[in-house]
Amino acid sequence: MKIGFFVPCYIDAIHPQAAISTYGLLKKLGLDVEFIERGSCCGLPELDMGYIKHSCSLEKGIVSLISDKGYDYVVVPSGICTDQFRDHFNEVEQTPEIEHFRATVHDPVEFLHDILKITELPGHPRFPYRVALHNGCHSLRYLNEARPTELMIKPFDKCADLLKLVDGLEVGYATRRDECCGFGGTYSIWDPSCSGQQGRDKVSDYARNGFKYVTSQDMSCMIHQQTIARKNGLDLKMFYITEILNGDAKP
Repeated sequence: MKIGFFVPCYIDAIHPQAAISTYGLLKKLGLDVEFIERGSCCGLPELDMGYIKHSCSLEKGIVSLISDKGYDYVVVPSGICTDQFRDHFNEVEQTPEIEHFRATVHDPVEFLHDILKITELPGHPRFPYRVALHNGCHSLRYLNEARPTELMIKPFDKCADLLKLVDGLEVGYATRRDECCGFGGTYSIWDPSCSGQQGRDKVSDYARNGFKYVTSQDMSCMIHQQTIARKNGLDLKMFYITEILNGDAKP
């Protein structure tokens, strides 16, 4: 199994440990992982703002990085970027190579849970703490990694399933467990007052429920929430999910 590993721009620039931990975990699982050089923006911010030509230019730049490489799967340590590739990568010619890419691109949670179907983690990592799990909006409602509370279907949570493989870890949630944290990409720029209040509501909820650690499959949400928690003097520490799964999370 040959894996292409695509690192999103914001991960590379702001929280590279999310990519380092994901790459390390995939290698520990014995996979042939190839880092995709010159990986850039997936085009989501531009498309969200209606700049279709700019988005198209970015998408065209990615085509050469993933075509004819023989990848069985491409793993992207970001739920929002995975959703962009799978559901909105429409501004380029839909060749068989692009169709294969869109059908086989996954974030780490999907890949570990649905493709590899792992039942134990290399090295048996330990994190003996209560951890609040934040399922990001894109991962929740587009990648279907957990049940949104508005749907009357059988409960499931792929992130929680993976975290339960970590020794000593107890999974918990905010009171309003799948309410948006306010990040929303460009939304947090164009409507900072509303975005900031949503973030304050979320981190205050964790604090009221006695959490000190929070994790998610979307590091964008964690960056947003960590900034607000720090600004408001709350003792909270955010981790990308693979930091915990790979044993890299430090209290």
